[in-house]
Amino acid sequence: MPKSRSANAVRLEFAAGSLVQSNLSAAAFTNNWLWVAGDEACGVDRLRQLDPVGDELLRFGELRDFPLADLLDLPGDADEEADIEGMAVADGYLWVVGSHGLKRKNTKPGRSHADNAKRLAKVTLDANRRLLARVPIEPDAQGEPCLVQRSRDGREALRLKGDAEANLLTRALADDPHFGPYMAIPGKDNGFDIEGLAVDGKRLLLGLRGPVLRGWSALLEIAVDTCDDELRLAPLDDDGTLVRKHFLQLEGLGVRDLNFAGDDLYILAGPTMVLDGEVRLFKWTGARTALAGNREPVTFGDALAGALAGSLTESVSLPHGRGTNKAEAICELPPALSPDAARWLVLYDAPGEDRRDGAQAVFGDLLQRD
Repeated sequence: MPKSRSANAVRLEFAAGSLVQSNLSAAAFTNNWLWVAGDEACGVDRLRQLDPVGDELLRFGELRDFPLADLLDLPGDADEEADIEGMAVADGYLWVVGSHGLKRKNTKPGRSHADNAKRLAKVTLDANRRLLARVPIEPDAQGEPCLVQRSRDGREALRLKGDAEANLLTRALADDPHFGPYMAIPGKDNGFDIEGLAVDGKRLLLGLRGPVLRGWSALLEIAVDTCDDELRLAPLDDDGTLVRKHFLQLEGLGVRDLNFAGDDLYILAGPTMVLDGEVRLFKWTGARTALAGNREPVTFGDALAGALAGSLTESVSLPHGRGTNKAEAICELPPALSPDAARWLVLYDAPGEDRRDGAQAVFGDLLQRD
């Protein structure tokens, strides 16, 4: 379990005009190549490992952008944000998930009270937010990993069946007693808001930033399969269960990201809605085995008693600011980048001046064992 943090240990360099560095929300590695995404775009960026130029331990740059509209038949327009909040690499695919949530317009300085009242009452859905997809990763002629619509071995880029209003997941939750009432509430108002993704074969875990119900955070477990060039929800058991719900006691925090490391699951947890506050990392020891053996449709775990996992423990707390430095993404470094010990990369949304170098470079942290 990581116990210490190396601040500003990883330098990420972005292209001129790129906005992703200010809203990083997801990350994953393919060997020593880093994939990142932001919550205000509809694409994935790939960064190459470069030699350090300062005090950082790792440096990534020479960005290449992969627009999702070039890879998938999106439910919305090509330039409409997908609000990508979770990412994972598994079995030759890059998986991405949008928040799936509604958004509420915010007030603006200088507007009249009447205008701001109208803005605050307006709730909308960007169609691409309800996106769950996998895209093949394939090396090009230079051996560099690329996202492709169809790989040479026949793997295809596919998304969960749905349209601009809903997909199979939101339809499955529409009448759910816990989450159905929150599907019509914007994510920033403690509504439905996916912000974490972990993949284990056909089984996926989706971490919810909201809703947090009486202090209980939630993971949704689903399985997916391919059918007619689309991803479909597959039954998790002989009873036809399409969604399992796992409630975790994370002291009122919502899930910000998920990451499998061997048999264990790491849970990045932070304030729900738009609150500023402490961000913590929890470890669910033996989660992969526990989930594979579970048949209960709803489970409860306590961060203190560890009732669900047998061992759900808290680790290091991460820094935060007021409106800045919000830890949003965590992923384990591959052995080639951390041969002596397991380390985790943490990236931050809304980086403050202490995490910036000019207009194009930002810094992330490394978590490591003592």
